[in-house]
Amino acid sequence: MQRDLEAMSATDYDLVIVGGGITGASTAWDASLRGLKVALLEKDDFAHATTSGSSKLVHGGLRYLVNGELKLVRESLRERRIWENVAPHMVHPLPFVLPTYGWGMKGPIVLGLGLALYDLLAFDRNWLSDDDKKLPGFRRISKGKALDLMPSLKREGLTGAMIYYDCQMFAPERLCLECIEGAVEYGADAANYAEVTGFTSEASIKRGVKVTGVTVMDKLTGKLHTIRGQVVVNAAGPWADKTMALADDTPARRLIRSKGIHIITRDLSGENALAVQSSIGGHFFVIPWRGHTIIGTTDTVFEDDPDELGVTEKDIADFLTVVNDGLPGLNLRREDVIHFYAGIRPLVDTTPEEVPGAETAGESTKEAEKKDSYNASRAAEVYDHAPEEAIDGLISAIGGKWTTSRHLAEQVVDLALKKLGKSANCETQCTPVYGGDMARLKTYVERAQKRHSHLAPDVVENLVNFYGSRIDEVLATADERQGEREVLLKRLSPETTTIGVQVVHAVRHEMALHLDDVVFRRTGLGTLGHPGVPAIKQAAELMRGELGWDETELANEISGTVRLFETIPAK
Repeated sequence: MQRDLEAMSATDYDLVIVGGGITGASTAWDASLRGLKVALLEKDDFAHATTSGSSKLVHGGLRYLVNGELKLVRESLRERRIWENVAPHMVHPLPFVLPTYGWGMKGPIVLGLGLALYDLLAFDRNWLSDDDKKLPGFRRISKGKALDLMPSLKREGLTGAMIYYDCQMFAPERLCLECIEGAVEYGADAANYAEVTGFTSEASIKRGVKVTGVTVMDKLTGKLHTIRGQVVVNAAGPWADKTMALADDTPARRLIRSKGIHIITRDLSGENALAVQSSIGGHFFVIPWRGHTIIGTTDTVFEDDPDELGVTEKDIADFLTVVNDGLPGLNLRREDVIHFYAGIRPLVDTTPEEVPGAETAGESTKEAEKKDSYNASRAAEVYDHAPEEAIDGLISAIGGKWTTSRHLAEQVVDLALKKLGKSANCETQCTPVYGGDMARLKTYVERAQKRHSHLAPDVVENLVNFYGSRIDEVLATADERQGEREVLLKRLSPETTTIGVQVVHAVRHEMALHLDDVVFRRTGLGTLGHPGVPAIKQAAELMRGELGWDETELANEISGTVRLFETIPAK
């Protein structure tokens, strides 16, 4: 996978996609499989924002049942199964403990009925070839068993718990990248650090204008390019409305941006996840992940520029208060937080622009229109700009969630094909992602460990988790230059399973251009917290050898990456 904006500016594309998160990546993968010539452009690094800032879950959305969104739940449950099938190294079953209290809405009867409906909507959940991926139905456990599993639960009114199953991703940023790599394998071109600054257009033979492409600034060189395409897809996530505004000063669709922070701690829950309701902050999850625990997430409206997103000390303190209210037995403190991160959910804003009678009701209009991100729907919208705005050739994919991104992309490509006067069936529901071509994960890991017995078993398992069936291609990078193999097969530090060849492979074959690309999105080196200065310096030195950084560039890359492990000042 190579970055070449000069070549892209000399190519005519069927589809130009703005945004390299999971929506744009899935769209590129789908369109390429259907034979379209695709360009994908991302203003930062692939998967740098919402895609990597998630709770790592692939789930049906149990709580959406409360809102009556059965269609969204069914869609999510179907997509959960598809991700298990096409990305077996990335998506794994996860048991959830859901405590029951009293005999009302939080009691075993009501929750049992909800979970029975959840399982019914997931009637196809075990249409899988790998038996290890199959998900049992829910079951009820006693109060004593619940406390054995989760001693930190609130005891007052506790009547037991339900255990149900969803799935989680090993590394969402890698899964996104694999969709892009799969698209490239089928002929797509992609570029990160390529910011779309405007649209090119011409008068439409029907009415209004016809979008003919985009203008792009190469953030590495500052040079401007024009990328031509018959259809442009806006898949910019939290920036989608800002991208729409490049074509129309008053875009027809608005977003609610919801900020969610997560904290990572030592292992707190063993192999089970825990769904908790706090009386002061809604629900949150306690999720086992790679030997640690993720706790998340918050859900607050974010009205600042998405580029300014970060986690403040106040964010952490406020969230710890919510967590300790929901699970008083944990008594978590700031020093228990090993790492933290934030993401923005782009939600379709369905609130009216004006609220008649708000002033007479004793409320200010501003208060009456206050956004509610927690209860806002996670449903997506595929918006054609031609009918309402007379802008032909532009499609926006707005809202949605990680789990349903593949299906959202399918709908986008269906519409794009219609505009292009072509037809082709979607194949992403049955085609393994780049690295997903294997039968049974457990067997594949065992065979890989035997095949690469010169490496430690935990290193090989980590490589399979990150690269799946492409592990041999990654390891082959160590043989591309004489004398490198021994150095590149070493761990970056004794505490990590990341080895040097992953860094070099990321630069040579995965478009990693900055140190944080490697630390946070090509490998798992920094996703569990600061891996230590020696490991970061070792990764930086390996990248320096590939990219020719001087001493100043090297120091800036290291300091810039280290800052990403720190909180930002509160406003």
